Amino acid sequence: IVAYKEHSTELYDLKGEELLAFMEDVNKVARALKDLFAPTKINYGAYSDKLPHLHIHLAPKYENTADFGSTFVMNPQKVYLSDEEYMEMLIAIKSKLI
Repeated sequence: IVAYKEHSTELYDLKGEELLAFMEDVNKVARALKDLFAPTKINYGAYSDKLPHLHIHLAPKYENTADFGSTFVMNPQKVYLSDEEYMEMLIAIKSKLI
C-alpha cells in the first residue's frame, strides 16, 4: 500500500503537483516490486470506502496462480509469510526507494 502523506480521501482532491508527486511515489514502489519480485503484472487498486484516507494497493500478480486474471484476493486472516520474511521483504523494498 502507498498512502498519501497528507489527509485526503480522493484522487480528484489533489492538485496537479500533489497528484503527480503521489503517482510518482506509486510508480517508484511499483518499479521496486517489479525489480525485486519479477511479477508478470502489477495490479493497482484504490479501495477506501472503509478507510477514509487516500491510498493505492499494489498487488504483484504471477501467471499460473489462483488469482491471476482476476482481482487480487484480500484476506487479512491468511498468513503467507513469517514475520521475519515480511521484515526481510520490507527492508528490501525500502532499500529500493532510497
